Amino acid sequence: MSIIKNLATEKRNENTKNIDKLSTYEMVELINKEDEAVIQAVRSQLRPISEAVDTIYTAISNGGRLIYMGAGTSGRLGVLDASEWFPTYGVGDESVVGIIAGGDYALRNPIEGAEDFEESGREDLIKLNLTNKDVVCALASSGRTPYCIGGLKYANELGCKTISIANVENSKIGQYADHVIEAVTGPEVVTGSTRMKAGSAQKMILNIISTSTMIKYGKVYENLMVDVNPSNEKLVERAYSIISDATGVDYDRSKELLGASNNNVKAAIVMEKMNCDLDKALTLIDQYKGKLGDIFDKE
Repeated sequence: MSIIKNLATEKRNENTKNIDKLSTYEMVELINKEDEAVIQAVRSQLRPISEAVDTIYTAISNGGRLIYMGAGTSGRLGVLDASEWFPTYGVGDESVVGIIAGGDYALRNPIEGAEDFEESGREDLIKLNLTNKDVVCALASSGRTPYCIGGLKYANELGCKTISIANVENSKIGQYADHVIEAVTGPEVVTGSTRMKAGSAQKMILNIISTSTMIKYGKVYENLMVDVNPSNEKLVERAYSIISDATGVDYDRSKELLGASNNNVKAAIVMEKMNCDLDKALTLIDQYKGKLGDIFDKE
């Protein structure tokens, strides 16, 4: 019998056996209905997700990194999440890194055999100069990818904290992780196409992890991304809006503040709300570890 035949992600979906005979609308409706399972699967894992967030926050606060690793869709989702921290929160590879079996070439091209060797996961983490300050988060819809297992084993040898994200119960990668997240989404609409429900659940979990960690880290004031990097026209306009929403000033004043703060949105807000210059604003931000709510509550 096939090794993967009994995995929930590989079983045939009884609800979709006639999907090839449906009208376009019926097909789309059925796929959407199946996606309802994703929300429930993620909801069932809120406790281990929150515990993982606390572990990641502690690591980053102490100079460590979060390192996502996976193969195929799971690897691409990890790299995607890591790449979006900088434009959203001003955080780069000093704090979060995404790696995929087969290297960056595998982001656009299938290299299916790259995931089959534990040693590859170990070697990729060695290249990153992994230390015990870091957290390794392995993603595998099947919960059994050798690349991820090898990485987790090496991380454990170094004393790193570890997280596993899978879409099956009692996952093999979970045997090597401190925090085990198993969002069971069930059989896919198209048998074995785990970029669908399994991938959607992983993306949702990564969104929660990265967003929650950055909120705790002071990258969000109220619900505004105050450490946004205004590196293009859209993000500059967003920066103006954030300053306006946080302080109540009009558009022209927000532009003036952003210029006076050297494009530092967080400093611009502090300058306006505390009626201070840039140097004082930066001092307060440093004193309160970037948490604007603490500045305004305590000063």
